[in-house]
Amino acid sequence: MRKGGVILYPTDTVWGIGCDATNAEAVKRVYEIKQRDDSKALICLVDSDARMQRYFRNVPDVAWQLVDSLKEGDGKPTTLILDGAINLADNLIAEDGSVGIRITNEPFSKELCFRFQKAIVSTSANISGEPAAQNYCDIDPRIIEAVDYVCWSRRQEHKPHTPSSIIKLKENGEVEIIRK
Repeated sequence: MRKGGVILYPTDTVWGIGCDATNAEAVKRVYEIKQRDDSKALICLVDSDARMQRYFRNVPDVAWQLVDSLKEGDGKPTTLILDGAINLADNLIAEDGSVGIRITNEPFSKELCFRFQKAIVSTSANISGEPAAQNYCDIDPRIIEAVDYVCWSRRQEHKPHTPSSIIKLKENGEVEIIRK
């Protein structure tokens, strides 16, 4: 990923296609692999609150309250869409200046984010419009062939996984549930 590569990896939700979230060329490749319009947003994974804070001008208090409540509970992974994104590839940031980000607690993806020391793109490992790959065996061979590396972790797993909840938090305090 440090050289612009794209990977296939298990996340705290479904299998994901990932790359360095600060590398515009790598992000462009992810859009191409998914055959997805680049006007549709991708999300990022990070390993900690401190890392999340590096990618926004201002993280609203309600976001920190949500992050804390998610840590305490055993709830569903939740992606926050926050305004004022910075230090990320321009083609990752939505027209309104927002980006979706999730602090992962799943051991493999958390360690990957920690070792990489940057945000990592995390988008479902599927061709746009097709169902998300819950397990490695569900991934379209075209996706596997298109990436530079496929992680070994959890390839044998066969259990249900679902995408994250998505909550958009505006700087003005407005909260919108995008996906439950």
